[in-house]
Amino acid sequence: MSKQADPIKKKIPVVPLRAKTTIGSILTVVIGIYIVSAIFTEAYPDRIIEGMPHVIAFVVNDLFPPNLGYADTVLKSLIETWNMALLSTTLSAIVALPISFFAASNINKKKGFYKVVRFFLNILRTIPELILAVILVALVGIGALAGILALFIFSVGILAKLISETIEAIDPNPLEAIRATGGNVIQVIWYGVLPQIMPHFTSYSLYVLEINVRASVVLGFVGAGGIGLILKKQLAMFNFDNVSTIVIMTFIAVTIIDFVSNRVRERLM
Repeated sequence: MSKQADPIKKKIPVVPLRAKTTIGSILTVVIGIYIVSAIFTEAYPDRIIEGMPHVIAFVVNDLFPPNLGYADTVLKSLIETWNMALLSTTLSAIVALPISFFAASNINKKKGFYKVVRFFLNILRTIPELILAVILVALVGIGALAGILALFIFSVGILAKLISETIEAIDPNPLEAIRATGGNVIQVIWYGVLPQIMPHFTSYSLYVLEINVRASVVLGFVGAGGIGLILKKQLAMFNFDNVSTIVIMTFIAVTIIDFVSNRVRERLM
């Protein structure tokens, strides 16, 4: 009669005491930072609870019912907002693609030039689109053009950063094969890089389009056109029924755009 083998005992990983202490220390510091931030900003939960009845009263008594007769005006501004986002995203995608090749270390072999391009992109990303809109409104005047230029500049920084990192993560074998056969930089990019990054490039462009649709709403508050411009005017005149119409229609429009964009990006990826 064969002797039954002993079952193999699984080893349970033991977290060292030093690691536990480090994790506990980090959590303590993080919690302490949140507590200090709440104290300095006076962001106490009781203030939110006390203000909720006022919020509910404002929504029920002032925002509803919405003025549906104002929907035509809102629709025109929404179309302008969409056009601002679409134009700025399209132009930024066209400009960001070539810049991203200079910002990729596996394409741009000149380290000095590579660092300059990366530094330039960092500057573009650190300037908020709202600040850009304020500056451009002063330069070109109130209207959609200032908003388009602000979103364009901001989007170039985001897209070029994302695409350049995608280029640096691609399979290097096709690139080396093209170089080995005597291919120049343009041929390496055209035959080795673009086929690998185009799905990501399209996905990132659609993602930036979603961001720009939301951002263009805010830019109207500084005179950069779009739905935000009429929203600011109606708030200033206390026409809250019109404000309710603007908010509802903007929410519906942004939801539809996000839904379509997400479905397209899921198919691409």
